Amino acid sequence: MKLQKQRLIIRPCTEEALQEISTTDEFKIGPHIDMYLDDLKKDPSLIGWGVWLVLNKEDNKIIGDIGFKGKPNLENTVEVGYGIIASARNKGYATEAVSEIIKWAFSFENVERIVAECLKDNHASIKVLEKLQMKRIESDNEMLKWELNRSSITKDV
Repeated sequence: MKLQKQRLIIRPCTEEALQEISTTDEFKIGPHIDMYLDDLKKDPSLIGWGVWLVLNKEDNKIIGDIGFKGKPNLENTVEVGYGIIASARNKGYATEAVSEIIKWAFSFENVERIVAECLKDNHASIKVLEKLQMKRIESDNEMLKWELNRSSITKDV
């Protein structure tokens, strides 16, 4: 399984995928990836509902990761998160990748809502979430909370 855009390949993170793909010194395998890979070993049905790798099609190198914090919950909601390496920022990659993963999630009937959070001062993330038609729903300490409902999508995200 993989998703493709004009400039990107987005594929679920697995141990095999990490062995096949070139990384840069800039991209680090964080603890969230290690935890997800451990969870995936215990429950293979998590594939797609955790970490995805974002690859630049030009050189097939990882420029970031995106994903969900688990399967849809009882309210038919998933939370999306993402990170792009510094050298690949401000080029539209985050918007492109998150847009594609949102389309993937909404292809499942049991996903009605996608939520996200970002720091109040993370202007780049705020811009990405606004471009994706997410609505700011609350502010909590240093975080902004966002949502996108299937029923509120008016055009392709």
